Amino acid sequence: MAALDRVKVLVLGDSGVGKSSLVHLLCHNQVLGNPSWTVGCSVDVRIHDYKEGTPEEKTYYIELWDVGGSVGSATSVKSTRAVFYNLLNGIILVHDLTNKKSSQNLYRWSLEALNRDVAPTGVLVTNGDYDHEQFGDNQIPLLVIGTKLDQIPETKRNEVLTRTAFLAEDFNAEEINLDCTNPRYLAAGSSNAVKLSRFFDKVIEKRYFLRDGNQVCHFS
Repeated sequence: MAALDRVKVLVLGDSGVGKSSLVHLLCHNQVLGNPSWTVGCSVDVRIHDYKEGTPEEKTYYIELWDVGGSVGSATSVKSTRAVFYNLLNGIILVHDLTNKKSSQNLYRWSLEALNRDVAPTGVLVTNGDYDHEQFGDNQIPLLVIGTKLDQIPETKRNEVLTRTAFLAEDFNAEEINLDCTNPRYLAAGSSNAVKLSRFFDKVIEKRYFLRDGNQVCHFS
């Protein structure tokens, strides 16, 4: 069997938002029993069928790079994490729906990965000061995922989801909200599963089929 082509997707967000649990769920369709803090970066692989069910269907490896979310000092953290940002093909931005600061910090995470000259500490922008032009030229596909949906009372859920909805709009990305301890949120055929598959297809297309906005040939 020929080796599968790969794409690299960063999984970014603050410590404690559930990135490791999310990656485990995405790659193994199982709940991570004892999640621990990620030091540096952890890489797991998901098999994805590009354009599943069509004549163009092809299987790829999706490498999910779970980058540790500790902020630390600007100099040490930036130099340590910078190596993980090389040759990236997509970014999943993860925030905790119960933690407003983790949502605001997604701007910092995306800027750090897309522009290494930006200092990685502190919240560089909030929704009040957000400048759309900072991401206007971004060609890297983004996906926003909110975790810990189960911890929000039903009576407050609409309020919280309305507050976080601006994230997807700002990043020109689709949004998924879920509970990483319940695989049904990513069940086959669900709207979340469709959004996830669409995101991975977009990452693959940008990596292997599109160059400067034009179609290019891809040889197996």
